[in-house]
Amino acid sequence: MARDYAARCPVSPVRNTWLVAAAILLAAQGIQAQKVRVEEELEAYPTKSVDLRCQFIDGGGRTKLTQVSWIWEPIDGQRDNIAVFHPIYGQSFPNLSFKDRVVFLQNSLENPSIRISNLRMSDAGRYTCEYATYPSGNEQGTTTLIMLAKPKNSANVVTVQAGSKSVVVAQCEAADGKPAATIKWLASVGGNHSTSTTNGPDGTVTVRSEYRLVPTPADDGREVTCMVDQRTQERPWTHSVKLSVEYPPSVSIDGYDNNWYVGRSDAVLLCQANANPAPTNVIWTAASGPLPDTVVVEGNKLTVRKVDDAVNTTFICEVKNKHGASRHQITTIVIEEKRTITPGPSTGAVIGGIFGALVFIGLIIGIIFYMRKRQEDSDGPPKHKPPPPVKAGSSTEMLNKPSEPPTATETAPLSPGEVYYEPTGGEPVTNLDDETTGALNGGAPAVLADPAKYDNVNELKDHVADGHHGNDLDASNREAPAANISRGESFVSPAMYV
Repeated sequence: MARDYAARCPVSPVRNTWLVAAAILLAAQGIQAQKVRVEEELEAYPTKSVDLRCQFIDGGGRTKLTQVSWIWEPIDGQRDNIAVFHPIYGQSFPNLSFKDRVVFLQNSLENPSIRISNLRMSDAGRYTCEYATYPSGNEQGTTTLIMLAKPKNSANVVTVQAGSKSVVVAQCEAADGKPAATIKWLASVGGNHSTSTTNGPDGTVTVRSEYRLVPTPADDGREVTCMVDQRTQERPWTHSVKLSVEYPPSVSIDGYDNNWYVGRSDAVLLCQANANPAPTNVIWTAASGPLPDTVVVEGNKLTVRKVDDAVNTTFICEVKNKHGASRHQITTIVIEEKRTITPGPSTGAVIGGIFGALVFIGLIIGIIFYMRKRQEDSDGPPKHKPPPPVKAGSSTEMLNKPSEPPTATETAPLSPGEVYYEPTGGEPVTNLDDETTGALNGGAPAVLADPAKYDNVNELKDHVADGHHGNDLDASNREAPAANISRGESFVSPAMYV
């Protein structure tokens, strides 16, 4: 419906202009209506003073001022006049709680500012400067006074006894502060804290915090820090306390060096006690009975003036404090002769020896790796080509020659292409195993120049038997058969049938 009405009755531009002008006029009237100028909020501290300012603003000068009053409204209470000024009758302070603490700064209706001295926390509240005027009536302005209070901070330790239950070991308090303070704990010991607040009758707040833990002897003397943060402090307040944990004594005996020989003088034993509070007394006794005559006791120190068989016994030290007693004993053995105690190596020497041993071990490992590397290199394949194997004569010569030991020439290696002569005046032989020819016949015997000339193997045998083998074979076959011999393989050719 509103949309339909807006559609039927649109607002004209002239009407918009009138609305804007009315808004401006109302704002101007509001500004003019505020004729009493005061400060909205002030902060002050107990025992200090504060100035409450007030001024009447009359632009046209048509308002007649007849009287001004300051009215105090506490946070919880009734309104009450604390100061009145009349141009004829003068000043008046009807509230007795403010008497002698409130004064007018000027005897003027236009500027009736006041000063309140020796402030109290209960002075917090609303202060209204009110004018009686003609013909407009009363005009007023209100200032809120906030009372702040710096807390009284303190921290203390609570002495406790070591045990298995959580107890309060330290306390921290921020008393009579406004607003309320915040308390935190900084501690290296494992514990927790609890906080409580108490409101005072004057609006202040007291904050208390307790630090708790299960106390042990190790906690004695450790520090915990209380930190208080509050609005009136420029920086947080901190205070550290040392824990006080009491426990019964723990005892040990020092000084015995296993070298009490007959005739030794001034052998000393010390009874060491760890306790809180400190031990009240230390008692030395001997398991064999009364202390020997050569023994002198001074507090926790037992001195043997001269060692003899009488001190070959067990000494007992007993320590007491208010939480209990503890004892410790040690057996001293008297020997005939003095033992020569060889001093051990210094720490530097030990470290140096360990470092030297590590360097030596590293050197040995390096040598072993180096030798293994050289051995692996020597066991690998050669890095140069070995000489070719020894070649014998032609295949027919190998068949006809009887078995006899090889000559020096036959066993000598030949380089590729080298020619040599048989000692018996045979034909020259050339080494054909070179890199260019490769395997001429796959390592098999020489092939006849014209194998089709012979029908079978028997005919070839007959022909060789008649002594015509030299003329029927191809000249190339008279040379040593070429073979491709791999390294490490035998030079012996497979069997050949003729």
